[in-house]
Amino acid sequence: MRILRSLGDWALFTSVFIALCAVAMTASALYFYNLPPHPLLLLFVFSGTLCSYNFHWMLTPELYGENSKAAWSYRHKKLHAFLFAIAGIASVCCVWLLRAHWPWLLLTAFITFLYSAPKLTFRPFTWLRQVAVGKTAFLALAWTHIPFILPLLISGAVWRTQDYLLIFNRFYLIYPICILFDHRDREADRREGIRSLVTQLPDAGIARLFFGSMTVFFASLVALGFMGQSPWTLAWLALPGVLLVYLYRAALRERSDYFYYFVLDGLMALSSVGLLMAVFT
Repeated sequence: MRILRSLGDWALFTSVFIALCAVAMTASALYFYNLPPHPLLLLFVFSGTLCSYNFHWMLTPELYGENSKAAWSYRHKKLHAFLFAIAGIASVCCVWLLRAHWPWLLLTAFITFLYSAPKLTFRPFTWLRQVAVGKTAFLALAWTHIPFILPLLISGAVWRTQDYLLIFNRFYLIYPICILFDHRDREADRREGIRSLVTQLPDAGIARLFFGSMTVFFASLVALGFMGQSPWTLAWLALPGVLLVYLYRAALRERSDYFYYFVLDGLMALSSVGLLMAVFT
């Protein structure tokens, strides 16, 4: 049992799990857009996610050591640095092989870097800690851009109305998940001087922001239904949103890293896994 726990910790806390989630989301997006498989893009997404998250946790200060994920990361900074370096090399190789699309890849790298930039302890990056509304929405934008926008940009395909709606729908699934993460971390963010909309709002305001976002999420699903999507596709797209609403109150009380980094992160990829299973089974 202890071995399984250690393996689980390693998969979650080294960000291998979330990198696999990103790959599943990108693969399902390619399927939704009727684009051919793109193994090199999937490798770039995996290595880039691994590189970004290990860079982020490598910069985690000691004051975050109150939860097991941050404490684990603080004890394993050398492992994070190693994974950051290896994944960074793999990402650079992928960028070279995809160099025909370098403007979009550069934009992706910039968006990804900006999320972790406030953790750097020198100017101008420390200024980013004072941006009051950026952190939560920016992370949601990054997680929407990489798996759902980047495949369309690289393919050069003509964007259909249902493609715009899927991107919109996924943003308003990911954004409420980011709200819950920031709600959990808001005291630590305040101590580190990182401001976000969630650190500024009272609990009632956070609830309105969360459920307002979920209302937009379900409304965009209805719009996708009018675009001719099958009931099974709509059901898989809706499932994580239904579960997220159900888990809202538990998420406000829960502090377990396994709940956040497995359950909530897993909700981002749940639709993708379901759609891919439907295709290949």
